[in-house]
Amino acid sequence: MSAPDDDTFAEEGGEMEELAEAGSDEDEGVDMEEEEGAAGEGGRKVYVPGIEPLRPGEQLEMDRSAYRMYHECQTGAPCLSFDVLRDGGGESREQFPLSMLLCAGTQADTAMSNRLLVIRMHNLHGTEKDKEGEESSDEESDEDEEEDGDKKPQMELAMMPHYGGINRVRVCSDIFCGELVHEFLLHRELVQLAQGLILLLNSQATQRGEQSLAAVWSDKGQVEIFDLQPQLVAVHSSAAMASFIKQQKEATALFSFSGHMAEGFAVDWSPTVPGRLVSGDCKKNIHVWEPREGGTWQIDQRPFSSHSKSVEDLQWSPTEATVFASCSVDQSIRVWDIRAPPNSMLSADGAHSSDINVISWNRSEPFILSGGDDGLLKVWDLRQFKTGRPVANFKQHSAPITSVEWSPVDSSVFAASGADDVVSQWDLSVESCDVGARVEGVKDLPPQLLFLHQGQSEIKEIHWHPQMPGVMVSTALSGFNVFRTISV
Repeated sequence: MSAPDDDTFAEEGGEMEELAEAGSDEDEGVDMEEEEGAAGEGGRKVYVPGIEPLRPGEQLEMDRSAYRMYHECQTGAPCLSFDVLRDGGGESREQFPLSMLLCAGTQADTAMSNRLLVIRMHNLHGTEKDKEGEESSDEESDEDEEEDGDKKPQMELAMMPHYGGINRVRVCSDIFCGELVHEFLLHRELVQLAQGLILLLNSQATQRGEQSLAAVWSDKGQVEIFDLQPQLVAVHSSAAMASFIKQQKEATALFSFSGHMAEGFAVDWSPTVPGRLVSGDCKKNIHVWEPREGGTWQIDQRPFSSHSKSVEDLQWSPTEATVFASCSVDQSIRVWDIRAPPNSMLSADGAHSSDINVISWNRSEPFILSGGDDGLLKVWDLRQFKTGRPVANFKQHSAPITSVEWSPVDSSVFAASGADDVVSQWDLSVESCDVGARVEGVKDLPPQLLFLHQGQSEIKEIHWHPQMPGVMVSTALSGFNVFRTISV
């Protein structure tokens, strides 16, 4: 898909768009376990960011063989944050073509120009190896062109105007959410879109417990909850999309909270208690939201307040319903129990030497992953948390870490992104003795480092797709990348 100007959008949301496939000269993937000697073929060599700068006139060339899938797209104004929406396509999907749903929020030049987006990407095919040295007839060439046309990735955008830049988006999909918004939906004008199609589908979705809500932290100092169902219907139906565009107006929140009195970035839905939410702001305060009947939340005005500076990220425990973790500009990571406010029950002070930007809680093991302005990635074992010492410490990125996330399907694998425009993939189960021959120039890298992905400018956030093993999505100032490497 070709992007419009940075502060404009594609034709209001609905039209079929094409995503660009791999092939940019600026893109490069480095697989850390290529065979020795491969770098010597044709004078090619592996470039490792942070070790040797590019010389004048040098350009990076993407190695398509390092990816099982690679696509890129743009949505107009850049998205600082996004989340993956689970869909009904099944678990552990690996067969191409793939499709996915994302929710994203923009950071446009003016408050009025922002949008809350639901994105549907589909017809995502794998990366085919180049056919070298093959000659083909005109007839075969025509057939190849027709086949390539059938494999073009597609994208639909349903965009809802949102006043104010969106700092972070997190999506909740569960039975509670469906029940919560059902009464509200019956009174919304949007339910009349596409001759009652929205109302019908919303009622069915509510009964099946498939309603999706988005929690949005905006730069106007509010945390808002939005119903995504009208947009989800629109990206799957051209008739619904046409009606959605015709009826479109500024997004109306199901619920909003202004009690933080400042803007923030940290927000997370509980994976164990449907509808429970936690949010943190730049003034060090954290509030827990408890769901109530009638489409509202009860929020204790007394915040959790052991941090001394801005709360940057929050993560609920995947197993303990009342426990969450936080990280802060005060260089600490804290673990809290909502039954014992307002102070944290565990803390690692001085966990990093500078601001701690992001954390991720492992779904299977008692590990928390953190990334900070010092460019360090640290793994913390909660069983040894009081010692204040991480069990693993990696310095590969040359700039602040902007996002981290454990793989949803492999408890030893995680990914990180940095302000050095690199996405790194790691596997803690790899030891030095497991590593075979390596390309010259990467022998001194940590054996746990699997892959370095480049090609984007100012990467802000990354997520694994929970239903597609190994598939990652990243957002940056330059747009989105959707890819799967040969390493994961």
